[in-house]
Amino acid sequence: MSTIVPVDEFVTDEWYPGFKPALDHAPWVVEPFRTFSKADEERFWFLDFHWPRGLTPMGLIWNEDGYSWGTQLAAEALPLPPGRGITQRIAGTHTYAAAIDVTDEWEIGERARRMQANLPRFLENFESIWADRRAEVDNWWEHLRSVDLKSLPLAGLGGYLRKARKFHQRSFEIHFEVMYPLLANYVGFYGACTEMGIDPGEIAKFLQGYDTKIMETDRALNELTRQARTAGLSEVFAATDASKLRSSLAAHGGAASEWLTKFDDFLRVYGYRTEGSCDIALPSWIEDPTPALGMVKTFLQKDGDHDFAAARRAAIEEREAAIDAARSRLTREEQEVFEAGLASCQAANFPWWQDDHNYYIDLRVSLPMRWACQQIAEAVGADASDDTIFLFWPELMQVADGERKYDEFRSLVTARRQYFDHWYQRRASMPKVLGTVPEAVTDPILIEIFGLNQHFLKAVQAAGTDTEVKTLTGVPAAKGSARGTARVLTDADELHRVQPGEILVCESTSPNWTPAFAKIAACICDGGGTLSHAAIVGREYGVPTVTAVGLATVVIKDGDEVEVDGTNGTVTVFRHAEATA
Repeated sequence: MSTIVPVDEFVTDEWYPGFKPALDHAPWVVEPFRTFSKADEERFWFLDFHWPRGLTPMGLIWNEDGYSWGTQLAAEALPLPPGRGITQRIAGTHTYAAAIDVTDEWEIGERARRMQANLPRFLENFESIWADRRAEVDNWWEHLRSVDLKSLPLAGLGGYLRKARKFHQRSFEIHFEVMYPLLANYVGFYGACTEMGIDPGEIAKFLQGYDTKIMETDRALNELTRQARTAGLSEVFAATDASKLRSSLAAHGGAASEWLTKFDDFLRVYGYRTEGSCDIALPSWIEDPTPALGMVKTFLQKDGDHDFAAARRAAIEEREAAIDAARSRLTREEQEVFEAGLASCQAANFPWWQDDHNYYIDLRVSLPMRWACQQIAEAVGADASDDTIFLFWPELMQVADGERKYDEFRSLVTARRQYFDHWYQRRASMPKVLGTVPEAVTDPILIEIFGLNQHFLKAVQAAGTDTEVKTLTGVPAAKGSARGTARVLTDADELHRVQPGEILVCESTSPNWTPAFAKIAACICDGGGTLSHAAIVGREYGVPTVTAVGLATVVIKDGDEVEVDGTNGTVTVFRHAEATA
């Protein structure tokens, strides 16, 4: 009998107080983004880990431009055989997602035939395709960044915001246009490997050990840490809260001022990134450098710097050993199949692309819209610079075009802020899934990226039946074991406060969490498969990682002592924080 998690609490026709949308104000291909209805209980919905704070009204543009438009357009264009992209609903301010399944066997076969005809051309030209798309994103970015927003009248700011949204939408067209073929290729190789008896836990290792822009950023941050230690600034960092470090270092002068100059040089190159994916509510490091300074602060508490070169050598050695071990068990005919698939997946490498594209797309493309909203807020005399992100797109366009006065929305903005805060507090208790929980998920993308496998499903089905769970099981994402204090985070706001040697426990990680892997002892995630961000980074950094645990953030409490076995995919809770207290 299927487990059903009711959606009743979340059924409404409002997105936020005072806004009931017409579904024609944003494009969609197969199914639009909207709120829950009772009929949705017949489908399977999972809480998306990318937006643990919830999304503001303007932030919900991601669900329209990225999820609805981007995934569905790409899935239909390839086409993806078993699915037509992803659709979403909101519960309060939180996003739940579901695959749009293709169920007719003939149609699945026909879509597979078309994909097999289209996929080789993409794979053969992946390097040039991604270079072209990356250049397109960069051209948009440089153009929008060059505009002096303070010189624009209100109507001009509206025009800039429209252009910024075009950039946002186009970036996610590119995102999924590239993502789906890479995943489809990997899934085909994965299937061939499992048919030949290769351990599924080894397959993702074949693609590790390749450098990315995110890792380049982390190395630069690590170099700043080394320079701060050499300059004798460790005590200044240790004695100062991260939020006050910039002013404190500036006041010290001398070596501290020189270091700040280098830090500002770092920000000019790497600072246009937010502490979360695709969220207009989040400032970049340029706007608020606290996360980067806080990360240096905690790096300085380690005995030494993270050895990136050694970690990469280890990742490459593990990759080559895993490949050699797989080859040794294959017949000559099987080796030919294996070598062809491996070469294709290494040339069009999804794990590498996953972090490379995060630098160019996920962590920065919301910023031009954010800048426009802030400047509009100043132009109309809003009470706070981020008040305008609590308006929906049609509402803000009416203000920018002079059709309505901002004063009409002041009280509504206050109510929506309170609504957002309420649901932010609710996040930790939100159901991990809603609707009808299946016995198994067959979509390989939901399994490999989101970790919706048997471990996850069993855990959420058992939610609330055993509050004294001592051992959790998940995906063995990155090998090794570690024991230490658990630091349970709902989002990345406090990531820079995680101490060296602690064990990070979260729903899952996004690319902005990557620097923490240079200081944590291990990572445990509710969701995520072997191709999730946490799994990829755990392997690259040599950090034991277990994903798809299901209820780690529910069972494990902040301060618990836990042991992580990333080789076998188990987590053991030895001592509960409340018992220690």
